[in-house]
Amino acid sequence: MMDNFSKLPEECISQILSMTSPRDACRLSAISSLFNAAAISDSLWESFLPSDYREIVSRSVSPVVFSTKKQLYFSLCESPPLLDGGRLSLGLDRESGKKCFIIPARELKNAWKEDSRNTLSANTTYAPYLIFKIANQRHSGLELLPVKASVRLVQAGEDEYEDDKSSTVFLTSQPLESWRRGENGRLPQIRRDGWMEIELGEFYTDEGDDGWVEIELGELYIDEDGGVEMRLREVSGLETRLIVGGR
Repeated sequence: MMDNFSKLPEECISQILSMTSPRDACRLSAISSLFNAAAISDSLWESFLPSDYREIVSRSVSPVVFSTKKQLYFSLCESPPLLDGGRLSLGLDRESGKKCFIIPARELKNAWKEDSRNTLSANTTYAPYLIFKIANQRHSGLELLPVKASVRLVQAGEDEYEDDKSSTVFLTSQPLESWRRGENGRLPQIRRDGWMEIELGEFYTDEGDDGWVEIELGELYIDEDGGVEMRLREVSGLETRLIVGGR
């Protein structure tokens, strides 16, 4: 079988590899010198990059330096550039090349919207994560109180939502083993950088979607009579990742 492949020009091998994935292309490069040459070609790695990669590079706050398209691909995976004056960090999922992004805390609002046509990859299931730290609480057990979160992909011209997309999350810094049984809701995880992160929901982007993503996070507070308060000491930002295989 390899004898048959050896008769093909490098461009044909690159075309075949472009129908796989970045991960598979890297693995197949070990088969032969012909596959290796095809697996590092600019034409192959350009097919793995988003169609608007030139615009992404041009919007970067700092110059994105690369000599090959493969180098650019892994640069966007490992060091997502800040875009639009620092309003957005956009990178690629290493295995699929799908877009992922982080919205810095200073850009977050009570109801956040992002144009899905310009930022997200089509035909992909995404999950937004809030990255945060918890302040000292005034009341014991306060962190166990639930907060409502909702994530919707709103179509242009849509006035009403057909169903409730909200879910319950717990903005807690307590270890999971101390969690009370019977509680329903999402719990945060500790990141390698020491911050907490929690999934707020998920949404799917179809080809040609004309709309935006709307993310809302409910708020707990305390009043003069001793009501309830939930204060985040720091919010790093909002990170949106793809869900491999969907759900």
